Amino acid sequence: MRGGCRLFPLLLLLALLRGPCRGKEAAPGAVTCGSVLKLLNTRHSVRLHSHEVKYGSGSGQQSVTGVEASDDANSYWRIRGKSDGSCQRGTPVKCGQAIRLTHVNTGKNLHTHHFPSPLSNNQEVSAFGDDGEGDDLDIWIVQCSGTHWERDDAVRFKHVGTDVFLSITGEQYGHPIRGQREVHGMPTANHHNYWKAMEGVFIKPSMDPAKHDEL
Repeated sequence: MRGGCRLFPLLLLLALLRGPCRGKEAAPGAVTCGSVLKLLNTRHSVRLHSHEVKYGSGSGQQSVTGVEASDDANSYWRIRGKSDGSCQRGTPVKCGQAIRLTHVNTGKNLHTHHFPSPLSNNQEVSAFGDDGEGDDLDIWIVQCSGTHWERDDAVRFKHVGTDVFLSITGEQYGHPIRGQREVHGMPTANHHNYWKAMEGVFIKPSMDPAKHDEL
């Protein structure tokens, strides 16, 4: 019995430590500033992805694609404000809020500009900048129907500088990224540009930054 008494507090502590990482107690289901997550295109069931592979045409910047695998570490993105301090860590992201999406493994921001995408001839989407610092073309508006971006909701990302929506229409690349889907910007809102938050670490204000900054 004495061993069982010691085990119970340990199990309780583990449960309490795991709870905040789910991000559901203070603001149930909310996507929060500073969170690291994967984004699923709901129409094509692929996750937003980047890697150290540059486009062979257009801007020549780091490519952004869609991948089917759910366990690829190159599909994590960090939610940040349009400027430092504009998206306080752990606060729910509002519908209509301007954000940046920073690729965790390369430190580049989700970006688009007036270059044609290589497969569909829509607008190229790339990853741009260094250590999370790029330019004004890294800013996207979260479009959703409620007050906050909820984890269970499908949302759109509208680019501030060029008014296109982050989209996938199914075109697939060949070598060296065979099977990955083209990600591009489209001028119209449709079923190709809905995204849902998936795997990740959802930050709360009560979480210790020193313990949860990285995956």
